[in-house]
Formats: sequence, structure tokens, C-alpha cells
Amino acid sequence: MGRFFTEPKVTWLNLQLEKIWPYVDEAASEVIRSSVEPILEQYRPAILSSLKFSKLTLGTVAPQFTGISILEEGGEPGSVTMEMEMQWDGNPNIVLDINTRVGVALPIQVKNIAFTGVFRLIFKPLVEEFPGFGAISYSLRQKKKLDFTLKVIGGELSAIPGISDAIEETIRDAIEDSIMWPVRKIVAIVPGDYSDLEVKPVGTLEVKLVQAKELTNKDVIGKSDPFAVLFVRPLRDRMKTSKTIDNQLNPVWNEHFEFPVEDPLTQHLTIRIFDDEGVQAAELIGCAQVALRQLEPGKVKDVWLKLVKDLEIQRDTKNRGRVHLELLYCPYGTKSRSKSAFSPDIELDKGIKAGTNEANDNAPTISTSQKAVSTRGVLTVIVVAAENLPVVDLMGKADPFVVLKMKKSDKKVKTKVIYENLNPVWNQTFDFLIEDALHDMLIAEVWDHDTFGKEKIGSCLMTLTRVVSEGQVQESFPLDGAKSGKLVLHLKWKPQI
Repeated sequence: MGRFFTEPKVTWLNLQLEKIWPYVDEAASEVIRSSVEPILEQYRPAILSSLKFSKLTLGTVAPQFTGISILEEGGEPGSVTMEMEMQWDGNPNIVLDINTRVGVALPIQVKNIAFTGVFRLIFKPLVEEFPGFGAISYSLRQKKKLDFTLKVIGGELSAIPGISDAIEETIRDAIEDSIMWPVRKIVAIVPGDYSDLEVKPVGTLEVKLVQAKELTNKDVIGKSDPFAVLFVRPLRDRMKTSKTIDNQLNPVWNEHFEFPVEDPLTQHLTIRIFDDEGVQAAELIGCAQVALRQLEPGKVKDVWLKLVKDLEIQRDTKNRGRVHLELLYCPYGTKSRSKSAFSPDIELDKGIKAGTNEANDNAPTISTSQKAVSTRGVLTVIVVAAENLPVVDLMGKADPFVVLKMKKSDKKVKTKVIYENLNPVWNQTFDFLIEDALHDMLIAEVWDHDTFGKEKIGSCLMTLTRVVSEGQVQESFPLDGAKSGKLVLHLKWKPQI
């Protein structure tokens, strides 16, 4: 909590800012040009070969401060923390010169900027000499609103598919990650070493990208070729890209990624799913976010996220599909309670092998030998029963049996046939030797036996994360591709070193 100042103190501040704004504009424009261009280059999408300012002035309209507060609680020890709420409906003259990989040069004007946010200023360390603090750290603690439009000077941006979305994402990513809390910029007032004020990782987020379902088809001929981009911070060397699944609206990836985390209370994981268009810019199918504060440290969380067109506005109600993730947050210095198939059961401490990390030299790394926790073992699958299967035969029944197979091996087993039954009970047990539980999946298919052939009723697909974490799991799995029905499986895991 803190003291919050509005009128007349804020009015006085706004009047002074309006008076000096022409001088602020001239100085700030040059600073922004020299400092922001390298930032835009960091976040520049692959479809663009260059992205630079040709014009940059902030216009004649000064920002307005709508509130100022001094934090008396929740601030950092040995510091004074101030928060300032700012609103700006500006008329800047900003023109970006971009060049695409296919050789097209475009001057892009950024117009109609509307911004509202809360900036946090931290005066630290406090010192006895004037002005009483050694440095100022500033950060955008909360971005309440950021709207703008893009226009090609002398043309239409829509003439090149995907370019508009790519540039807009670049601008939003650069703003969010370059000054958005917990990232902070440090301005030294008194000479000294203030590296301890810089943001540092406090843990690791492990993500298993499992699959997506019912994706929107972006192709006129055939189906989309989806791939996913995931990040906690949208720095190019921290963003992870999945493999592309060709011609598929229900892709299965089962890929594992790791991300350093600076502040689990405010950061989130973002996932964007695109349709691969070859040499052209990939087209966005949909995106989703999950806040890291929703994760219990050391415990795997299984989530299905609905894809939307825009995380900021979300006016679009069109169904774009869902994406399935498994998430595990491990703070440094704690031991994960979950012995999951994608979380080595090791002490994640800063004492672990210090190494060089391209994204952040202060992030501890884990050697290959330390991470070599066995994911080899025996998976026991008990096919218990099925419930409420759909009618397949003309007589109003079905003759079901189950086929089990592992995604990475050729081994396939099947149960006996239960004749004329929509709620069959098998209670049959099968064992699979698994070499790499991290990357394998169990596929269970329910089929209808017929004298003249067989017909697939439905299937379910599951990772091994939960059974490796918990030792055994019994659950009813819905059947994909079937009008109704569930398959009851009992899974057991016995690791082998």
C-alpha cells in the first residue's frame, strides 16, 4: 500500500510537463531512436530483413499523469518506490522503414497511438550524498492499454499477407519485454556498480507441448501446416519453436521446452500457433497465455487453453481450436516434489554448475550428466473397461476391442473382443518397455469387430508424465472421434536405471 496523490499535485506536474514538452520531445526522440532500434532488431521476425526508423517525433501532445503513489509496503528494502499512472493519446510522427526477405521495401507509419500504464520508479540504493540515492530503476509495471494502427505510406499493408501481424507483434513484444516488469532499466546517478539491481532468473519453467485440436484451417487447398512458438520473454534467443506438422488440424507434437523465469508472480507463458506458409510470412491461427502464478511450484499442471485471435482485445469469438500443455515450475534452491517424465529429480540451486547462458549469463545451468535422470522403465497398462460406447451394429450393439501402441515403437497389442456390448469389461494387462518416457506417448484405439472387417470407434492419446510422476493412475479417457464413450485405463510405472 502507499500514499496516492492526485489533484492538485498531479495537475501541477502535468502543467509543467506541457510547458517543457517541446524540449522533452526533441531530446526523447533521439534517445528513443538510438535505444529502441536495437531492441526492435532483437524482436524482428524472420520474415523481415531490417526494421529501422526513418522518422521519429513524439508530436505536440504531452502525456498526462493521472496518479502518483509512494509505496510504503511491498517496496524493496533500502529503497523508495514510486508508481506513476500515465495516459497518452498522442499524435507522433513515426515512420518505420522495413525490408522483407523477399526483397520488398515498405515505409510503415505508426498512427493513432493510445496508451495507459503504470510506471514504477525505484530509488536505490539510498546514500548520504546528494541527491540521496545512487540509481533509479524504472519499469512498466502494468500495461492497461496499448492501441495503434499501421499504414503503408502510398500503399496497402494487406497486400503482403502476414506482414501486418508480424510488425504489430514485434512492436508489442519489444515494448512488453524491454521495459515491462520484472525487466527494469537502470540509470546511474552516483557512479558505482549497480549490477545487483538487474533482473535475474529465480527458477525454470518446463513445458511439454502435447497437442492441439480443431485448429482453424488457413489453407484454401488441403489443411494448415501448424507449428507453435512459445515464450516467457519474447527475446529471439529465448523463444522456442516446435516442429511443423504438415496438413493437420489436430497436430500432436509432444515436445519439451525450458524457460528461465524472473518473476513467477507477474510473468506468463505465451503460445502462438501459426500456419507455415513456406517463403511467405506464417499466418497466425491463434494464441493463448497462462499466468505462472497459477502453477504450484514442483507440481505438474495439465491445461487445455482456448486459442484467441488477440490477447489484448479478445473481441473475436470465432473458435480457433485448443492447445494442450503440461507445465512445471521449479524455483532455484528447491527440490521438485514431482518426479515427472520431464522434470529431473535434482536440486535446482545456484551451486549447480555455473556456465554461460546466451540469454542471461547469471542463469545457472545444469550439466547433461546432472540431468541424466532415467526415464526408462516398464509401463503396465490395464485395460479395465469402456463406458457408453456409440452404437455401431445394425442390431444396436457393438463388438469392441482395444488396440494399444506406443508412439515411438512398433509394439502393438490388442484385447479380446467383447461381443454385443456397449459397456464392455476387459481387465486385461499389458507391459511395455519404455526407453524414453519424456518423448513417448500411449495410443489407445477402440475398434468394432466385424465378420467382414473392422471399424474404428474412437481413440485417446496420453503422455506418460502423470504416471511417471505419481507411480500409477486410473482414469476414464474420452474417446476422440466418437459420438460418445470413455475408456477406463489403469497405468503403472516401474523405473529402470
